[in-house]
Amino acid sequence: MALTDIVVRNAKPRERDYKLADGGGLYLLVTRAGGRLWRMKYRADGVERKLSFGKYPDVTLADARKARDRARTMVSGGQDPAAAKRRERVARVLAAGTTFGAIALEYVEKAEKEGRSPATIAKLHWAREWLEPAIGRRPVDQIEPHELLALLKRQEGKGQFETARRTRAFASRVFRYAVATARAKNDPAALLVGAVTASRSKHLAAIVDPNRVGELLRAIAIYSGNPLTRLALSFSSQVFVRPGELRQAEWSEIDEEAAVWRIPAARMKKRREHVVPLSRQSLEILAQTRKLSSGGRFVFPALGKPDKPMSENTVAGALRRMGFSSEEMSAHGFRAMASTLLNESRKWSPDAIERALAHQDNDKVRAAYHRGAHWKERVAMAQWWSDHLDALHGGAKIIQFLEVAV
Repeated sequence: MALTDIVVRNAKPRERDYKLADGGGLYLLVTRAGGRLWRMKYRADGVERKLSFGKYPDVTLADARKARDRARTMVSGGQDPAAAKRRERVARVLAAGTTFGAIALEYVEKAEKEGRSPATIAKLHWAREWLEPAIGRRPVDQIEPHELLALLKRQEGKGQFETARRTRAFASRVFRYAVATARAKNDPAALLVGAVTASRSKHLAAIVDPNRVGELLRAIAIYSGNPLTRLALSFSSQVFVRPGELRQAEWSEIDEEAAVWRIPAARMKKRREHVVPLSRQSLEILAQTRKLSSGGRFVFPALGKPDKPMSENTVAGALRRMGFSSEEMSAHGFRAMASTLLNESRKWSPDAIERALAHQDNDKVRAAYHRGAHWKERVAMAQWWSDHLDALHGGAKIIQFLEVAV
């Protein structure tokens, strides 16, 4: 006798599981725990098999009968509906692994295994998260350029031009990775180059006028905030490394006896070790810093947290408190300041200055040669620079040197 909605709805659990037959192999399995599960019994290749259609009331009696009829049609055509269902399930799993979001995450994890810096990995994750709502769940080989363009246009509409540029660039890298791993045939993001407004390059603010540099140095000398912040500012002016390289400096990297600071490749933008010669003044700053750094691993630890490096906003915040606006001087500006004044001095070769700034040559052979060839010049330049800063701090009149060091 066929089932009715009332019978199915009123089916109660018993001491043991039991079945309520409907017809054509379809039945309702009522479990001891109270579950009501749709099942179908059929034969394929002479073997009795079972097929599951879900649970009531998520699957109604009418839905279960339609599923039964489809399965019976397959059986009559020589197919096994249970095997077909397994294949569909595998296909869904594979499809989930070939979505843009899954491949983007795989790409980021690959970059992490390759030793990319934590900052770079964080940026890749940001770009991945920007793309996730729009195309993250889409099969990577089915995404059209207009789908990505819609997201880029929304970012552009908010004035986020640089974000849009980075989003497109990251998407392109993921698509190329998908092509290389045989999960896509093309890179639709490549077709969108120039499709959104390019952001204007913004130079990081820097003081490069010698008289203003003197004012900056005098302001640093009388800075009344955290002494470690004042020393970090002073050290920045002496060694002109990138802000992130300075605030994460560790005592284990510094050889005061040899007067060098070896910044490991993992923390460098170009992923190559950078050796910084230390002048007499730089060593004096480090001696003062050692007394205040609580014996921890970092040269410039966070306030009250010796196991963490100084915040990336500390130096910039101190510059603001000293009265230097963000349009006038930035934490990164010490590099531009040194580059400008060292080049204007005409005492040092451009190659030595570039090496001091850790601007790597793309030619590895040439880069290796220049590292050795300019070391002595860089040592002399480091001491000259510190002496020059002392002169500017004192307000001395600076005479331009015209000869180039050999």
